[in-house]
This record gives sequence, structure tokens and C-alpha cells, in this order.
Amino acid sequence: DDMEAIMGLATSEAMLFKFGSGTGTDLSTIRSHREKLSGGGRPSGPLSFMRVYDQIAAVVKSGGKTRRAAKMQSLKIWHPDILEFIECKWKEEKKAHVLIEKGGYEANFNGEAYSSILFQNANLSVRLTDEFMEAVRKGATWTTRWVTDTAKAGPTYEARDLLRRIAECAWHCGDPGVQYDSTINRWHTCPNSGRINASNPCSEYMFLDDTACNLASINLLKFREPDGRFNAERFTAACRIFFTAQEILVDHASYPTKQIAENSHLYRPLGLGYSNLGSLIMTDGQPYDSDEALGLCGAITALLHGAANLASTELAAVVGPFARFSRNRDSMLRVMQMHREAVERISESCPPYLKDAARHVWDNVLRAGRQHGFRNAQATVLAPTGTISFMMDCDTTGIEPDIALVKYKQLAGGGSMKIVNRSVPLGLRSLGYDEPQMERIERYIGENDTIEGAPELKEEHLPVFDCAFKPANGRRSIDWRAHVRMMAAAQPFISGAISKTVNMPGDTTVDDIADAYRWGWEMGLKALAIYRDGSKQSQPLSTQSERDKEARKDQAARDDASPAVSPDVRDLARPKRERLPDTRQSITHKFSVGGHEGYINVGLYPDGRPGELFLTMAKEGSTVGGMMDAFGTAISLSLQYGVPLEVLVHKFSHTRFEPMGYTTNADIRIATSVVDYIFRWLGNTFLPGFLEASRGLPPTPEDETNLDADAGNTLAVSDRDAAPHPDAADEGNGRIDQAVLERAGVTLAVRHRGNSPSTRSQQFAGFQSDAPTCDNCGAITVRNGNCYLCHNCGNSMGCS
Repeated sequence: DDMEAIMGLATSEAMLFKFGSGTGTDLSTIRSHREKLSGGGRPSGPLSFMRVYDQIAAVVKSGGKTRRAAKMQSLKIWHPDILEFIECKWKEEKKAHVLIEKGGYEANFNGEAYSSILFQNANLSVRLTDEFMEAVRKGATWTTRWVTDTAKAGPTYEARDLLRRIAECAWHCGDPGVQYDSTINRWHTCPNSGRINASNPCSEYMFLDDTACNLASINLLKFREPDGRFNAERFTAACRIFFTAQEILVDHASYPTKQIAENSHLYRPLGLGYSNLGSLIMTDGQPYDSDEALGLCGAITALLHGAANLASTELAAVVGPFARFSRNRDSMLRVMQMHREAVERISESCPPYLKDAARHVWDNVLRAGRQHGFRNAQATVLAPTGTISFMMDCDTTGIEPDIALVKYKQLAGGGSMKIVNRSVPLGLRSLGYDEPQMERIERYIGENDTIEGAPELKEEHLPVFDCAFKPANGRRSIDWRAHVRMMAAAQPFISGAISKTVNMPGDTTVDDIADAYRWGWEMGLKALAIYRDGSKQSQPLSTQSERDKEARKDQAARDDASPAVSPDVRDLARPKRERLPDTRQSITHKFSVGGHEGYINVGLYPDGRPGELFLTMAKEGSTVGGMMDAFGTAISLSLQYGVPLEVLVHKFSHTRFEPMGYTTNADIRIATSVVDYIFRWLGNTFLPGFLEASRGLPPTPEDETNLDADAGNTLAVSDRDAAPHPDAADEGNGRIDQAVLERAGVTLAVRHRGNSPSTRSQQFAGFQSDAPTCDNCGAITVRNGNCYLCHNCGNSMGCS
């Protein structure tokens, strides 16, 4: 714990953040502030240096861009400063509470109150040992020890009091979580190379110091057959292909430090995982909290881990095992045997064919591992899969259940669309409901945001559709114990751990959290993080009834302010076509979406505004060509009759249909359809600030156009832009023509700065009232692993 090493960590973390990685550090090697320095003075202890590391994480953004850095800090339970570590974040949170309640500061994570306090840029975890947990069980005392002289005793505490203090601080602010140090190292494949001291920020990757892990995830729902069976053969084949691709990338990847690069090649750890488990369980017609679901999870995870390790042995047979395998051969085979034994403990409610497949795979792993060794020291983790789940079109992330049966999708150009989850009709079909019944139940869900009370739905089937959070009009949700049980079903078949936060309701007690920590240890978990709803001092949104009242007041005010308009005046307000001159300038742009090429030709008014659009698809049939030509003509007429380009861009961007895929445009890496590409290109080319906004950069004040997603198509603008201007379309000054918008079915809602929250934000605020807003799109996020995930744009705040 010399000064050079301590400050060297600061440099390494800054570089890791710069290149987009997260870090995890155990600070137990830094001596306590109670010990002595060789020169006779007193050390400052690990918490003092945590202040430095915290500020580095605050300043250096992930990937050098706008996303906050991801960071984990842990301390072992035997460290003399453990109590100060446990309490540090809660003590800082209390300062924020005072600033918010007494000083009137803004109550969000990005506000002045939270940015002025310490330890907000890292997740904190206490490393618990079996000895400590046994002391808790027996009601014994726990004695810490010096870092510099392990034979010298530090402060002594009642073990139960110390665990309760961890639970109490987690009750207040969500930190610290716990990591079960003894369990982690019991399943360690390379103990002869060193112990596992820390994890990554989300607690799923746990391995030797100065190593990195290449992650990948598979969408489980893609392997569900029409008859409901899970295709184990296709799944294991996909696992082997994914794993081989990950292995190839080890030698082609770049690493932020020399030590990480060396260790990554010496041990070659990988992290294959999956996503969409919650949807798979629901479509199977099983409750998330059921023996059948636990068995399904255990068997699928065993297949995942087995197929990955089998691929590792096959690679080892060709190119040799990882460089440090011979040093750790016995321990690695011992851990593989533990995995094989765990297969027999999978719930008997598991489909027999899946359990048999898991047995077969693991028998092959043991046989091939003894013969050839393993190419990779680790093979699997279960990551939070926030952003990549959106890219894979998953309804649920990682091992999580669904958060709600109804999703609100913000529409381009304003408004929102309510969508009943795709898992619901599949689940109803698995339960034996016919099409008319399914339609009536789905209609009820869409109207009431809950399945409770749906016509013809049997009472015993309600648990199948329980979600992580209570719906606004319902009472049911998945109990927190079910989350822990599901983690315990998967953990024996994971090289690392599971990134998952166990969300608890606001009325959870400190004793409940302490019980969860004890239970997690008894069930063999490697890590457990608790988050109680409302534990952060963020300002909750208004209740639904209050919003309704405000909406009625706003509508009444608008009605009073609207003078009667005569038919003659209304006729004058009709849009007039502004034709382009016979000779005009134009821009031609060649594009490629998923290998399909085409051309965009935009005719311009003399002042540079777009006035017509011609679309040509290369090598396409007459039908596609005719449709694109007709679509271009319709857009041209819209532009000439004064429909703002902003409305068209927001309306048609992000529409999803084939062909879709990668493009050759550096500003639009992936397009979800040809139409999506066309209008995002138009926005980038002709709308000031659109390109910056799509990259997640803050818009300039003059470029702000707020889109409100309240019920109905509503385009919200600031009051300075909404003044009547009948010649707006002709003059091309960028103002919004109200008459044009009304004919397009869009309501112009004049508001002052600060729009009312979107329907989606209102929905998620009901789930977790203190969740932060997305730093990309501004929607309310939801806790996902140790970070927050935006279900509107897919942005993950701090995680993958």
C-alpha cells in the first residue's frame, strides 16, 4: 500500500474509463487509519483515497464521451475501517437530503445536491467470509485485524450488529451490497495463480486482478419452438459459435494497460451469457416464482456453461490450453466436477429432456477437459445486458422478469403508443386460451395497464403474468424472494456471478434486507445487491390523480384562451402549396442499408430548404421501386404544403422493418429500415442540432424542440416558438405552423420550459419513484443490475 501503487491505481482507472471500460477494486490492502506509518505518523486509510478515485470517475467519462464511468469498490469484512466504509455513502447521502429539503436544490442524481457529495460515482460492496457469516449465525463477535500485521487485532463488533448496519445503510441508500468472498474463491478455477479479490462494476465478472473479460449474450426466446419446447440442440450449437468468436477476439482486442493485456492472454477469460429469460418463462405459461421456472433456468444455464466449456476443450485440443492451465489443472477440474454435480440438484420440475441434455454435455466436458484441458480459465457470466438487449429485440434483460405487461413507445413526432408485451399472447396460448379470449384479455390489459380483473382469465393463472413492479392499477408483483431463488438456480452454472439488483418495495424493513443477505449466503450466491424503492432522495413524479387534475386545468385554460373562429378565417388558414422553381438545386446521396443500395435526391428551395424527395432503390423490382417513388411524392407534397421537416423526421425515424442493418454512413451506423435511414439522414443534413442530439450531445438552446408523449399526438414547443405566424411555411423561418399540424393530426400544446413527464416516465416513476432520468433521452430509467436502464432508447447508464 505504498503511495506509488495507490496513485498508480488512479492513473489506471482513468485510462480504463477513457477507453470505455469499467473497473472494480478491492481496497483492503490499504492500511487502516488506526495503524501506523513507518515514519511514525498515522495513515489516512482507504476512505481518504476513495475520495480521489471518486472524483476521477466523476471527471473522466466512459469512453471519453457523455456516459458516466462505471466503478466498483469493495472492502473485506476483516478490515479495521470496515464500519466507516459501510456508513460512508449513507453519511454523504444525508448531506444531499439536507440540501434538497432545506436548500431547495434539485432532487436528481445529476443535480447540484448529489454532485457536491462524495462516493456517488461507485458501487460499494462488502466482502463477507464464511467465518463472518458463521459468527452471524451463532450470534458471536467479530474481530478485525491490522493490514500490516495480521496477528494484531483491530476493533471488535457483534457480527449480527455489523450485518444489520450493512442492511441499514442499504435500506437508506442502496449501498453497500455484499460479495461472498469464501464462496467466490471456492469456485475459483485458478487459485494457484492468486485469489479473487474484486469484481467488475456490475458484480458479474470475478477473476484475478488486472484481467478483463469479453462479454456476449444470447436471446433465449429465439430457441423456443412453436410447440413451446426449448431447442437444446440449436442452443448449444449457438453457444459454441458465440464462444469461438469470443475466443478469436481475445487476440485481436486492445487493452488499456500492459498488465491487463498480459493476463488476458495468459488466462483468456470469457463471459458468455443470455438474455430474455423472463419472457421465455412467461411464454411457457409458468410463474417466475415457480419450481418449473427455477428448473428451466437451471437447465438452460447448465447447457450454456457446459456448451461454452466444451467448446473451450475443443479449442484446447487444437491450439492448446491457456498458458497457466498446468499450474491450475487440478483446481479447474475440481470446479468442473462441482458444476457436474450441481446438474443433479436442478429442480425435478425441469423438463426431463433439458436435464438429460445438461447431463450429456457435462459428461463430455469432464472427459474432454481431463484429456485436452481448457482454452479459457472462465467461460460464462450473466451480465445486465441493458443496451444489447434492445439491439437483440428482447422484452426482458438478463435473468430479470418483465417489469410491466404494458410498454409505452414514444412515437417519432410526438405522442405514444401503448403495446402489450409479446410474451402475453404466447403465455395465454400456452395456458390453453383461444384466440377470442386472448384478444379480449389483451384489450383489457391495454385499457387498464394490468391483467388483474381481466375477463375469462383464471385466478390460478395470474402469477404467470406477475412482473417485477406493481402496475399502477394493480396489486400484484413478484416477491423479492423469487429473485433470490432464481439467482440461486443459475449460480452453480456460471464461472463468474450474476449482475442483478433485488428490487424491494418501499415498505421493506432493515431486518428483511439482513435476512436476504443471510439467505443469499446459504443459497450459494456470489454477490447480492439490494435496492429499496424510494431510498434515494429524488423527487417523485405526481400521482396519476394529480396529473389528471393538472391536465384538466390546462385544458380549461386553453379552452378559455381560444377565441371563436369564423369559417372564413378558418378557410384562410388552410395551407397553400409552395412550388419549387423550374430550375433548382438538389442534393443526391447514395446509401446502403444491410447491403441494399439506393439513392436519395432532395430538391431545394432557393433558401436551401428541402422541397421535394425522390427515392431510387438499386436492383429492386418494380413493386418496391413504385412504392418508394409514391412515398417520395407524398413526402414532397407534405413539404410543399408546409409540414415541418421536424415532424416528418421524428415521425418516420426508427421505424423497423426489413431490410435493416449496418450502413456505410459514419453518422448512422445502424438503420432499422430504409425509411429510418432516409429520415435520419434528412435530419442530420437539414435540421440544426439533430446530429448532435442523436449522438447524445446536449442541444443548443435555439435547437430545442421538446416532444411530449402524453396520450394523443402532441407536439410541445416553448412559448417563444408558438406565436401565430401565418406565413411560416412560406418564409421558411423554422417556426411551426399550427394549422398544418392540426391537419396532420398533431396537437400543438404551448408550454413554458419543462414539459410534463411522458406516459412512459409516469409509468416507470410508479415503479421506482427515485430512479434518475436517462442522460440520453430524458425518460425515467429502471434499476438494472447495479446500474440504470432506459426502456425508451436502450441507453444503459454505467453498464453494458
